[in-house]
Amino acid sequence: MFTSKSKPIKSSEITPESLYLNRRDFLKGIALFGTSAILAACGITPTPEGVKTVVPTPVVQGGDAPTSYEYITSYNNFYEFTLDKTQVAEKASQFRTSPWQLEVYGLVNKPKTYSIDEILSKFPAEERIYRLRCVETWSMVIPWQGFSLSKILNDVEPQSSAKFVRFETIFAPDQMPEQKSGLYPWPYQEGLRLDEAMHDLTILATGLYGKPLLSQDGAPIRLVVPWKYGFKSIKSIVKIEVVSEQPTTFWHTVVPSEYGFYANVNPNASHPRWSQATETRIGESTQRPTLLFNGYEEDVAELYVNMDLNINY
Repeated sequence: MFTSKSKPIKSSEITPESLYLNRRDFLKGIALFGTSAILAACGITPTPEGVKTVVPTPVVQGGDAPTSYEYITSYNNFYEFTLDKTQVAEKASQFRTSPWQLEVYGLVNKPKTYSIDEILSKFPAEERIYRLRCVETWSMVIPWQGFSLSKILNDVEPQSSAKFVRFETIFAPDQMPEQKSGLYPWPYQEGLRLDEAMHDLTILATGLYGKPLLSQDGAPIRLVVPWKYGFKSIKSIVKIEVVSEQPTTFWHTVVPSEYGFYANVNPNASHPRWSQATETRIGESTQRPTLLFNGYEEDVAELYVNMDLNINY
């Protein structure tokens, strides 16, 4: 498991060699099954006729094995498309991710608007294998391809008055059917303190399992903050604004008593409607203890010294 105090683990170092060499065949097989990905969420993995599907089962440090590509791409939270986690892949299948621009502005010396091609060429991605924990008590382990958010922030040069970073998802109700409803305050917005955003563990992801992100996983570019609950890792980002005041965030606006601004994974602070003390890894049937800061305590606890994590939830 990569942390800021250790080098990233390469796929070739965590996966049995025979399976690693067959990964491309595996991914080609996955790319062909389309809407049948929904079946995978129910434990059914169809194999296209004539295609040999190899499912890697690597084991990484700490005993965590990456969640299968099928589950990662067929069981998703993405309310802009649907509230049904098993239907997101189908609803998002026609979402257009090109052309795409990311505007970075606000309290910076060099505001910029990047195309996705510029991002991919200027900020080469590396593999980061991170746990992703959902506030609904399920979790995954995902081999992301991404780069530290700090690289883009350093590129635009935050000013001395900068304290927070605000993120915004695309607003495209013609493609995202749930954005047509007035149930939620679209577009989706999230935020981090500047020091959280600059932390080496915080990345912008552009792919997973060696492939470009699919729409249901937040294509073409999304945030990943592995020590926080998954709703902080905003998808399909079009705006990053550097600001001086704590920004408004989506779920804190909708249900402030349940979803705080910080959203650090904390087994000792229960959600008002359920305990956060245990979690279930997608693809497994047994519960496991929830780790403080999702297992990244050694790396990030210093960010919250003298803060009460039950108040700053």
